[in-house]
Amino acid sequence: MPLNKALSGFIYPYYQMQKLILGLLVLSVMLFGKTITAQTATSSTNLYTAHNKGKILVYWGWNRAYFTTSDIHFTGSNYDFTIKDAKAHDKPKSITFRNYLQPDRVTIPQTNFRIGYFISDHYNVSGGIDHMKYVMSYQTANVSGYIDVDSPVGDDYNGVYDNTPTQIDDNFVHLEHTDGLNYVNFEFSRYDDLGKLLGFEWNTDIFQINITEGVGVGALVPKTNATILDRKRYDQFHLAGFGISLKQGINFTFFKHFFIQAEAKEGYINMPNIRTTHSKSDKASQDFFYFQPSLMFGGIFKI
Repeated sequence: MPLNKALSGFIYPYYQMQKLILGLLVLSVMLFGKTITAQTATSSTNLYTAHNKGKILVYWGWNRAYFTTSDIHFTGSNYDFTIKDAKAHDKPKSITFRNYLQPDRVTIPQTNFRIGYFISDHYNVSGGIDHMKYVMSYQTANVSGYIDVDSPVGDDYNGVYDNTPTQIDDNFVHLEHTDGLNYVNFEFSRYDDLGKLLGFEWNTDIFQINITEGVGVGALVPKTNATILDRKRYDQFHLAGFGISLKQGINFTFFKHFFIQAEAKEGYINMPNIRTTHSKSDKASQDFFYFQPSLMFGGIFKI
């Protein structure tokens, strides 16, 4: 995939993420300005927040996702074709109490969950799931391959395609991973106290700002909603491929144990085995890059 295509779709989301992080920084200064400028009589080495080794952290939050275009290859009984440079988008829920906080609906939006353990003061290992949603957009795209099926809908699309501009809609192909594009992953991350890095001292047991970076690897376990030439969809969780990711974030910890964390994650997803219909001979494959900004709420405690 050309690098310029991978980057072009990420510029605006990165800008939005920067505005979010800046807003959180301004808010923290407004709320805790006195704490930041006041020296503490307690030795910083005796503070609870001075050391992380042996602590666990748990958080839950929400994300948006932005995807590069991808070539999606569909194969099955009497068809084999590729949709070139297919565009896609995520599927966020409207921000309401019911959608995001009602207990029986908390897994419906695009969510993140993670639990980690600090193996040292700066490094932790964690496992979690990034529940994104991926929807192939309605569009006109070039298609290559062939279709030779016997069905009322499929007959309309039978033929040989050679980069043929084709309307992509529900009559032809519908593809979405909306329950969802589940990236089950393990991460290795570093945390640093921003105040220490900048040479400032304050009572971090009241308020602490950390920066974090990490690398992740994992599996894609989507529940794919796909209809190919009017065939009945499979719609079950399945192991479809793998992903790798990098993240950067800022963490605001309050009163030792509670935090808000904003992250920007970039990654690559490769799914060579997407189940599309009830027939095992029908499947799809695709790979793409993604950018995921997220906002999480969590806690950190010693065990």
